[in-house]
Amino acid sequence: MRVRHKARVVLLDDGHLVFLKRGWPGGDPYCTTVGGSVEPEDADLQAALRREAMEEIGATIGQATEFLTLTEPRGTSIVVQHYFLADLLDMDLDRRHGPELDDPDTGDFEPVRVALSRQAVAALNLQPAELVDHVLAHVEAWGA
Repeated sequence: MRVRHKARVVLLDDGHLVFLKRGWPGGDPYCTTVGGSVEPEDADLQAALRREAMEEIGATIGQATEFLTLTEPRGTSIVVQHYFLADLLDMDLDRRHGPELDDPDTGDFEPVRVALSRQAVAALNLQPAELVDHVLAHVEAWGA
């Protein structure tokens, strides 16, 4: 069975969290983390994370700490999602690049900044549920 790794990041930005809002015509928008597949040219998970942050939202990030790993069977493969927490150092949407921007089937994806609070996180349609549970349990400590 093939194992695919993905690196994802919850970003901290001056008392706020930054997620990625996704949407497609006719579908319900939802929020998720910035990130994606680890590519063969990525030296490690951190390198993949930094590449994905730049591609998706034009961001540079600080030191990232892994806080959650989810494993999902998907047909003939297993997807391992590695979730990190990192400070957002800067973001410029003009620096975004990559296949997502050129593929109309990818749908919309824009950064969304929310208060660093349980109430603000609970109001998002954040996916997946296991991530929501973890963020809600730790969001106040992240703001301390």
